[in-house]
Amino acid sequence: MGYRYETHLHTQESSACGKSPAAEYVPYYKELGYDGIMVTDHFYLGNTAIDRSLPWEQWVEEYCRPYREAKAIGEKVGLKVFFGWETSYNAEDFLIYGLGEEWLKAHPDVILWNQAEQYEHIKAAGGVVVQAHPFRERDYMTEIKLHPFHCDAWEIANAGNEGYMDELALRYAKAHGLRMTAGSDIHKVGVTHAGSLFGVETEKPLECIEDYMKLVLSGEGYRLIVDEDRFDERADKPKEFRTFLYDENNERSELYTD
Repeated sequence: MGYRYETHLHTQESSACGKSPAAEYVPYYKELGYDGIMVTDHFYLGNTAIDRSLPWEQWVEEYCRPYREAKAIGEKVGLKVFFGWETSYNAEDFLIYGLGEEWLKAHPDVILWNQAEQYEHIKAAGGVVVQAHPFRERDYMTEIKLHPFHCDAWEIANAGNEGYMDELALRYAKAHGLRMTAGSDIHKVGVTHAGSLFGVETEKPLECIEDYMKLVLSGEGYRLIVDEDRFDERADKPKEFRTFLYDENNERSELYTD
């Protein structure tokens, strides 16, 4: 019996697309037997619900507020609540773990970094970067952009995706030796596109977010919580999205996945 954790979660207070308040997630996951959740709301350049006209420090305080509220409730009921954020680059999304509110307040330039600079700065500060749902396709996108050199792992199972998108991510990650994570990308209590929750199950309980980061960087000590048939081969992969790979210098070339 392992310890279960949600790694990708959005609240209605900080994510404009969120449908449930932070306080509702804690009892929900506790009742399901989870041991912790990671609040990863959409950040400044993404689908944030926080007024961008606020001064930077105030903006960060408001952005972090749902995490703090969930953490306080979690301490009362025995559910760990960890902090992260999901940053965006025109439909390229990255989950950041290990850096908190005070670090964000001290780094207003975080919103100016490109993908390569983000990875360099986050790693220098001791954080971990995961590219979220790398093969996701949506009507607001025009192409898929992959950044295996600017993250520590790929989220190869995302409950907001169609299964074939995750199958493509898994295939690429295995072929290139990428570390892997999974998460629900949940926006409303009890509802995901996949109809179930994803996440990670660890061999030992996580006492802090650094414990999770160590597991991700080692690629050991945890397994992915994913539907058994999630990665079945599918013959109906769409052809309308071109895929581009960004190298170490953030220069891109087209990748053919068929």
